[in-house]
Amino acid sequence: MLIIGIISDALLYLCFSLLMGSFLLQLVPQSLRPSITIPKGVLLLATLGIVFFSFMPVLKLVLYLYQDLGLGYTLKSVLTSFETGKSWLITGVLSLFLFIYLIPIKLERNPVFAATGLLFTLLLIAALGWSSHAGSLAKPAGVFIHSAHFLAITTWVGILLVVSWFSRDYKNWLNFLKWFSPLAIVCLIVTGISGIALMTFVMDLKDYINTWPLSYGQALLIKHLAIIPLVIFAFINSVLIRKKIHKDESFNPLPWAKLEGVVVLLIFSITAALGQESPPHTIERTLNAEGPSSLFTFFHRNELVFPIQFTPGFLSISLFLIALFSLALVVLSFIKKMPKLLALLFSILFIVTSYIGILLGT
Repeated sequence: MLIIGIISDALLYLCFSLLMGSFLLQLVPQSLRPSITIPKGVLLLATLGIVFFSFMPVLKLVLYLYQDLGLGYTLKSVLTSFETGKSWLITGVLSLFLFIYLIPIKLERNPVFAATGLLFTLLLIAALGWSSHAGSLAKPAGVFIHSAHFLAITTWVGILLVVSWFSRDYKNWLNFLKWFSPLAIVCLIVTGISGIALMTFVMDLKDYINTWPLSYGQALLIKHLAIIPLVIFAFINSVLIRKKIHKDESFNPLPWAKLEGVVVLLIFSITAALGQESPPHTIERTLNAEGPSSLFTFFHRNELVFPIQFTPGFLSISLFLIALFSLALVVLSFIKKMPKLLALLFSILFIVTSYIGILLGT
């Protein structure tokens, strides 16, 4: 069930991103973006995907309770009495309306079509925020912060994925970057601020290092490390590619945009894994109930002593230097026109070496 939960959450983020990117780009004049053709089937599958993949938390709750109460009664009770179930009902109804709405229309015919689809998507994001962990702890603040966090991510990532996957050409790329790069920066800032705010719902920020022995803390650490290569790819796809196109108008930026999209999908998967772990409201109690992460115990077999101290030694510092060198190689692979797969491998090398360096330093 853990693997199914991770896959379903990652695909749920992808479905939201595809819808958000598709509707937003159809509202942008053609002179400010490449020519884009989004298959109707992609939009319909993304809409249905939201219905099915958002049902997984409901299914998990039903499977946990049904043996005592019976399947039918448990399903009815979860859907009508639990916030998770009621939120899914709203999500299901909104998605059904969006699905029916999308069948006869062509988004490119009229901006109103895309604006209406965008409105449906915003309502779906609000429903997701309502059922989130932060939303359950503090309404309306938790709902607003989670929704803002998710909206910023899906806006940035959605536009990136749709442009890189469904562009028929790369005309007007400089015009596209003029508005997308500032928008991406704003989304990154909102994501960072709201992400820190969401962390405060489940932990004291001073205990960030103390969460590392937990599976939740491990997933959070890996996610934060994975964001750094994403920022490097964003730098390449905005600053360096802009300079490249000024010098060579025939340069194709789409493969590098797709590489950034691959890193995004990796972060989606890590975020989905994070969502399956128990939040560390009380670290020692969670540790006693679940035990330390197997990844953490692989490096630390001694008895845990709180607070966890981060004191990097020679080996840790050496690994950090290798990690920084890996990031430099990502940029160098673009400048020197190396195989693009190398840039992705260097990004993964950064995550692995910096992660091991951090654990060895604790």
